[in-house]
Amino acid sequence: MTSDLKPLNVLFLCTHNSARSILAEALLNHVGQGRFKAYSAGSSPREGQQPNPMALEALTKAGIATTGLHSKSWDEFAKPDAPHMDLVITVCDNAAGEVCPYWPGQPATAHWGYADPSEASGGDDKKREAFRNTLHLIGRRLEIFVNLSANKLDKLAIQETARDLAKD
Repeated sequence: MTSDLKPLNVLFLCTHNSARSILAEALLNHVGQGRFKAYSAGSSPREGQQPNPMALEALTKAGIATTGLHSKSWDEFAKPDAPHMDLVITVCDNAAGEVCPYWPGQPATAHWGYADPSEASGGDDKKREAFRNTLHLIGRRLEIFVNLSANKLDKLAIQETARDLAKD
């Protein structure tokens, strides 16, 4: 893909949109080199849900911008005026098993499961470590993803490519 092409829109889904999907959104926007535009949402964010402070801390310590990150429902992306998604990736098992709304344009889908770092056992230091580890694991997949050739990212190949990355 060249810089004159439209970026590939990727939506990361989780249940509450407070940890894993937020990490993935920020990280892909950071490493995507303008070839990708990442978004995140939750299937059922809690009333007043905000990104987990430890997720924001892990991103900040990794030098990744957190400006504009906020928890939101996936319903925002099923509206007629929402950005067209090319790829939708669930990052938690709960969201993967739920019936997703109809996505305009029928984007490719994949599941990249990660343990919820906010549920790590132990004190705050253990939870911070879990957030750093989750960020690292997401980063490993995204580093491969953003460096794929254009032919691996065309509409027919993107779903297979994204699903293959889940096998790592």
